[in-house]
Amino acid sequence: MLWSALLLPPPDDSALPTDAALQALALWALQFTPRVAVADEAVVMELAASVRLFGGRRALHERVQAEGAELGVGRMAWAPNSLAALALARAGMSNGLAGPLGALLDALPMETLSAVRPHRLTLAHIGCRTLGDVRRLPRGGVGRRFGQPLLAALDQIYGRAPEVHQWIEPPERFAQRLELMFRVDDAPALLFGARRLLLSLCGWLAARHSGTTAFTLHWAHDAMRAKSAGEGGCLTVRTAEPTRQIDHLCRLLAEHLARVELLAPVGDLELTADVVQPLEEHSASWLPDEDAGREALPLVLERIAVRLGPQRVLRPVLCEDHRPEWMCRWQPAGEPLPRKPVPDSDVPQPGFILPVPLKLLVRGDRPYYQGELQLLAGPQRVEGGWWDRDEAAGQIRHVARDYWVAQSVHAGVLWVFQTRLDAAPAWFLHGIFA
Repeated sequence: MLWSALLLPPPDDSALPTDAALQALALWALQFTPRVAVADEAVVMELAASVRLFGGRRALHERVQAEGAELGVGRMAWAPNSLAALALARAGMSNGLAGPLGALLDALPMETLSAVRPHRLTLAHIGCRTLGDVRRLPRGGVGRRFGQPLLAALDQIYGRAPEVHQWIEPPERFAQRLELMFRVDDAPALLFGARRLLLSLCGWLAARHSGTTAFTLHWAHDAMRAKSAGEGGCLTVRTAEPTRQIDHLCRLLAEHLARVELLAPVGDLELTADVVQPLEEHSASWLPDEDAGREALPLVLERIAVRLGPQRVLRPVLCEDHRPEWMCRWQPAGEPLPRKPVPDSDVPQPGFILPVPLKLLVRGDRPYYQGELQLLAGPQRVEGGWWDRDEAAGQIRHVARDYWVAQSVHAGVLWVFQTRLDAAPAWFLHGIFA
């Protein structure tokens, strides 16, 4: 077993009320394991089944420590059970796995076990100072004088009895509030507090195996504001694909906040997840990707589109159309991608298509392009478009063609077609194979 206890500072040192801070921390912890519980002023989680998933114990420890610090975690400890991890964290010790657990616990102050605290004055009067002192007392006398809960807690912390926890369940809807430590009058500075909310959002999404395509950051103005400023404002951030990558969401939010001007100082933030979709992550390789540490191209395009404007960053999208000229269209990079069309042809398709088909010279019913063409495969008949009217040109984009894969001695492998249903059928060059 491998447990970790995450200890929050006292309420007067926290940026959130204790209950709200614990819930935010617990939601974030759900991304590592579904076995998360709240124990007094700490969050405990069982991580034995998650070690390999996150790259080993050291990598998991470093990630939990780094992200937990951003959420206000003051102390963190690891141990074979949750009560031991919590006691070590209270004592300022982090590693309960280095040696025999009993020896480590015996040296801890007795107040590090919650069940001892109601009886600490009485235990102190009889000479107890450490958990080892309490453990060495006669069990019968401890049970009669202090009750069975203390004996049960001692058995659990020393690993002689199983623990019982009430696991945290992720809510159906994410909405979390944060009171800032000081008033903020510059919109980009809101990112510091918003990142804490985004960390909890990503943990909640991971627990639900989902990603978000839209989230909204709300802010409330300080009470000492001008009436014209209003109560607050909000900003909605959208992504083209479902994601829960904290760095990407923070970069997108930063780009949007850079364009916002606050009308009054802000004291409170609230983050809501507007659109949540299932997120399935697939890998075609059994080995780690070489580019695993790099940012994916769609994420880079989204961030650039926020900076330059949605109509200035476009990407190609395949369309469900069998006519080559209209198989692809361009859309803003920030818009969601449609469902990918399924190819319905076994004939090879070229890598390059000419914007306008080039009419070829024909000699004796044989097309020529840098020499006579030898037809290798085909025909592939493409016919249709009677429903597609080009209003700007005032014509219907109907085609009737037979496509062939052809070989040219000097130009290589080409994609050509012959028109059908024309008074004088002609040959055209439409694509070039790489």
